[in-house]
Amino acid sequence: MSNRLGFVLLISFWAPMLCLAAKPKACVSAKKAEQMINKDLCVAAHVYEIVERPDGTRFLDVCPPDTPDSACRFTVISFAQDKKAVGELGKYRGKDVRIRGIVQSAHGRAVMVLSRARQFNGGPPAFRPNPLLLHGFSADQRRPPERDPNLHTYGRSRTYTNSRDQETRPAR
Repeated sequence: MSNRLGFVLLISFWAPMLCLAAKPKACVSAKKAEQMINKDLCVAAHVYEIVERPDGTRFLDVCPPDTPDSACRFTVISFAQDKKAVGELGKYRGKDVRIRGIVQSAHGRAVMVLSRARQFNGGPPAFRPNPLLLHGFSADQRRPPERDPNLHTYGRSRTYTNSRDQETRPAR
């Protein structure tokens, strides 16, 4: 009986880990990524050229050279403020890459923002808080910046015990 229990415990411990490590999500092509707007996915593409604008914004051109720019519907962009976190992109020229990120729509194209070098290894992009939500927030204020109805008592005192079920104490 003890051997059977040990076996069940062993299987229940290792089974979830084996399921997670079984097979990572497959990457989609840049052509398929065009139709998957607002999805977090892995894109497998060949980098034909790296274009850098004067303002420091860099683009990974994943469309073949014979494709006109108007027909290229997917691109990877790295902004100037992310240059240090992304690193040198020249080493990816002429190579097949796998980049993970959120595909967004910008100016009629599907765009993936490259904000960290770890995106090449399947890591998530950098988290950037919404500046509109940060408006009026200070770490030393006592109240939250927004009125949360879940935190409001609406005139009732918040109790964690039922006030009707009170024990009587013995008299002294």
